[in-house]
Amino acid sequence: MKLKLKNTPEQVELIKAIGSRDANVSREASEAFAAFLGPVIEKVLLTAGTASQIYVDSAFDEDDSPSYPLDLYHGEGAGHVSVWSQHMAGGLPTSHVEGMQEIKIATYRLDSAVSFNKRYARRARLDVVSKALERMANEVLIKQERNAWAVILKALADAKTGSLLHVLNSDAHLKFGLADLNNLMTRAKRINESFSGHTPIEAFSNGVTDLYVSPEIKAQIRAFAYNPINTSGADTTGATSRNQTLSDDVRSDIYRSAGMQSIYGVNIVEMVEFGAGKKYNVLFDEMALATTDTPDSGDNLNDVLTDMDGSGTNWAKATNQVLVGVDNTRGAFIRPVSRGHDYGSGSGTFTALPDEQFNMYGNRVEKTGFYGFLEEGRICIDARAIMGLVV
Repeated sequence: MKLKLKNTPEQVELIKAIGSRDANVSREASEAFAAFLGPVIEKVLLTAGTASQIYVDSAFDEDDSPSYPLDLYHGEGAGHVSVWSQHMAGGLPTSHVEGMQEIKIATYRLDSAVSFNKRYARRARLDVVSKALERMANEVLIKQERNAWAVILKALADAKTGSLLHVLNSDAHLKFGLADLNNLMTRAKRINESFSGHTPIEAFSNGVTDLYVSPEIKAQIRAFAYNPINTSGADTTGATSRNQTLSDDVRSDIYRSAGMQSIYGVNIVEMVEFGAGKKYNVLFDEMALATTDTPDSGDNLNDVLTDMDGSGTNWAKATNQVLVGVDNTRGAFIRPVSRGHDYGSGSGTFTALPDEQFNMYGNRVEKTGFYGFLEEGRICIDARAIMGLVV
């Protein structure tokens, strides 16, 4: 993520004032710069992260106690729904069973602090100041993404609607094919029955809209253009085989567009954090191990991750990988975020302040810095919005 300050006369003078040896001038300039900094980093955080594509913001006032009405969600059992959330940043998300009422949501602060030598400010080294601001934004973004995906993957590992699991095995070991996505979409339709067990009429029951995959899986999708892909199993019992392969026009479209951006109307989102041995794959492994299901009962995640290829090979985070499908039309993933702070950078969700530890000692410390934070939470309120495929 890149941040670059514009080299305008006004901005140069403001940066120079931050490096002033006059404590009052430096403090006033730092406060003015912080007021400008907060909205900029807030905008970057909203556009740079992947979790912002999944979560819906639910703003609340500072010092308020955020809550969400559960009576908007029903049909997950006898008068209750399961909610996955964290109670502290970096903590293990828990599945909290609530009655049909309003649930209080735990929030936490994500913050960062950066500093640099005042001589860079006096010389108007905008590149140095830009790098410091990049560091602040990146640190907060990394914390945001980790906490957001922890809730997503925990909800996926625990999710079960009736007797149906939300995680499926791929048809072929270590391979992703059209049949896998087809099976995933079919399972999503079964999971998204109405509360009365009938076909839903609500617009939010569309099934999987986005599939988050690793670069290796995206490579397999690009390979559809030149590899023989059968959409049904081989049948050689008759005089001729009845294998069905991708048509030439489909292969040509894949080749011309350097891969398929969507399949069956499902967006394919490539993320480097997914893949064998990668960050979110390891995180899913931790969440799967934390499930309380009894192995070999025939209807739990342990059975999906056991004997994946029919030869006794079990799930291994270093070789297998998980693909995550999300129904982004349901609005089941919520991010309560604090807004309207009465100090710092105004009424936004990210607050930036001058770091007062450097002003306390005046010119004895030739440094200046900034402290930034936001307060948010992450919660999955309806597990029917998430599906998974292990390959």
